[in-house]
Amino acid sequence: MHDTLVRAIGLTRAFPGGETAVLDASFEIERGQLVALVGPSGSGKSTLLHLMAALDHPTAGKIEWPALGPAAGLRPGQVGVAFQGRSLLDPLTMAENVALPLLLAGADAAAADREAEDLMRRFDLWDCASKLPEEVSGGQAQRAALARALAGAPALILADEPTGQQDREGARRLVDALLACVEAAGSALVLATHDPAVATRLPERWSIDGGHLEC
Repeated sequence: MHDTLVRAIGLTRAFPGGETAVLDASFEIERGQLVALVGPSGSGKSTLLHLMAALDHPTAGKIEWPALGPAAGLRPGQVGVAFQGRSLLDPLTMAENVALPLLLAGADAAAADREAEDLMRRFDLWDCASKLPEEVSGGQAQRAALARALAGAPALILADEPTGQQDREGARRLVDALLACVEAAGSALVLATHDPAVATRLPERWSIDGGHLEC
């Protein structure tokens, strides 16, 4: 089995107007690798995660997914993404949001419901399972988005500031649950954060500033 999930060579993402969010980045992500991606706001963390997930496309360089196949088949199933902003679907309940990737990947409805319940319990969300996103706090919505990214045990989890709306104790519990899920599944994790207390929980740290990545 090929263990390289992502390979980037000279990866660059420039935007109209001259801003370059990622500049000449080269790296590999292996199965089971746990990485904290650190850097100040606006340093390129989110853009780099979007490129890894094939949600954005480079303006130069190359990115590929040797063990996962072509970009069109990465989601749902192979790559789970927890975005920095609110991303839950408003018409769906919290539990339905978490189960959605499973259903889109072809899971049986009962099995999807069971896995969604398990994930929501892990992230202290089961008491709001039937609520709509507008009825819960920002911290609860953030935890649900992370649980949704983990649904189906994707090979690669990309989490963008997943503790940004948690207090210190809530962030600790969230990272505990996240690492337990990731390690049980053997998934790789890239977690973007500017919180040193979160970054130190992962064994490997990459830094990015002004689009320059240091691995």
